[in-house]
Amino acid sequence: MGRLSSLSPKKVFEIFEQICLIPHGSGNMDGISSYVCDFAKNRGLEYYCDEAKNVLIKAPASPGYEESRPVLLQAHLDMVCEKAPQSRHNFNSDPLDVDFMDDSVFARGTTLGADDGIAVAIILAILDEDYPHPRLECLFTVDEEIGMDGVKVFDFSRISARRVINLDSEDEGVIYVSCAGGLRSKLTLPVKKHEDSGVKYNIIISGLAGGHSGDRIDRYNANAIIVMGRLLHFLAQKHKFHIISLQGGLMDNAIPREANCTILISRSKSRDFEKLVAEFERTIKNEFAANEKNMMIYCENLGESEEMVLKPRLQARVIFLLNTVPNGVQNMCMDEKQKGLVKTSLNFGIMRLSDERFTLEASVRSSVSSEKYALSDKLKFLAEGMGGEYSFSGDYPAWEFNEDSELLRILSHAYVRQYEKEPVIKGIHAGLECGVIYHNLKPVDIVSFGPEISGAHTTKEKLSIESLQRTWKLLLSFLEDLK
Repeated sequence: MGRLSSLSPKKVFEIFEQICLIPHGSGNMDGISSYVCDFAKNRGLEYYCDEAKNVLIKAPASPGYEESRPVLLQAHLDMVCEKAPQSRHNFNSDPLDVDFMDDSVFARGTTLGADDGIAVAIILAILDEDYPHPRLECLFTVDEEIGMDGVKVFDFSRISARRVINLDSEDEGVIYVSCAGGLRSKLTLPVKKHEDSGVKYNIIISGLAGGHSGDRIDRYNANAIIVMGRLLHFLAQKHKFHIISLQGGLMDNAIPREANCTILISRSKSRDFEKLVAEFERTIKNEFAANEKNMMIYCENLGESEEMVLKPRLQARVIFLLNTVPNGVQNMCMDEKQKGLVKTSLNFGIMRLSDERFTLEASVRSSVSSEKYALSDKLKFLAEGMGGEYSFSGDYPAWEFNEDSELLRILSHAYVRQYEKEPVIKGIHAGLECGVIYHNLKPVDIVSFGPEISGAHTTKEKLSIESLQRTWKLLLSFLEDLK
């Protein structure tokens, strides 16, 4: 018996726990794709798996729904792989250590992968039971979290449905009706190193809230990479030092919670140096006092050492770049229907320094294509103006709002019937595969909703059990209404 076997809806949690046993981080899709294919095969359902490992399952209509137009249910198979600093979890081979307490399902020391594993489990549970529904086409895509690579190569001629229910949403009570488009940016500066000696220090920025770079970017949480850049600039104004190593973040679409830098400084400056780091820590904590309760900047003296360090002129370029790149919210929607929604943003989520290059990677998002590309061009001008290189990948389109959505009307009625209040209807700044689906199937009617998931893309990710129960009930009622 699994740890979640006592939870309801039983079939959903049973399947979700099976999914958690299969490593399924982005780029590691063979196991989870095979699981979904075997699920369909064992139930005699028609299915198709493409070279990318996307899976499409088709199920016949329930009695009485034979004349109803088909519906596409959609979720992605991959998860963001983040773990606590002390965790030894291997995402390529180890099952997730899932459990629950009170109303929350969680994974010890890692992300839970409820984004979007719980949606996969919901769809498979519907296929496994006898619930009223029109003919279903169920699309499970791969590598959504690293640029929607799976859905962008899928052959949409295999899909006949023009009514789509996406289940990759994390806020109960909200029906999403549009999403931002985006791309992944990469800025690279060439560097060189030489040997030097001095007192070696390790500086760690940790304890930040982090979060999803789409739906949490307007929380204005601290970005560990940007904070590290500010710290290095602050220190450079006071003392001469040499950077040995520099890194931060794990995913471009996760606001980085940690950054690390090792440096060399002369012995005579070491005592003052520690005081300066403490001074900066007090300043930055004060700036983010409202939303960064656990921020910490730790400075450790590692003793005298000889190391390969950045040449001064190139170190100055690295620090300059960290302090001039735009980051966070860039523009807000001003029209009445979407007022308060972020229009354009970017998040620098990965920082790496090697012997030959310094690299920054960012997730750029916008609901307006021209603004997305203008921001990308700004990063290109900045990188190339400093003698570096720029590239982008993973470009995906926005999903546009449909004021005449039949699905939205039917889902809203089902919601009011169950909750006895109106749902929140809005767009989301995060990128959803709905944008790619919209551009491949249009004219198409799409809605997106899901259960409450907090802390997605972080080790604090939790799935609300009661919210899932209500969302499950709503989805079944919604499908029953789609005659």
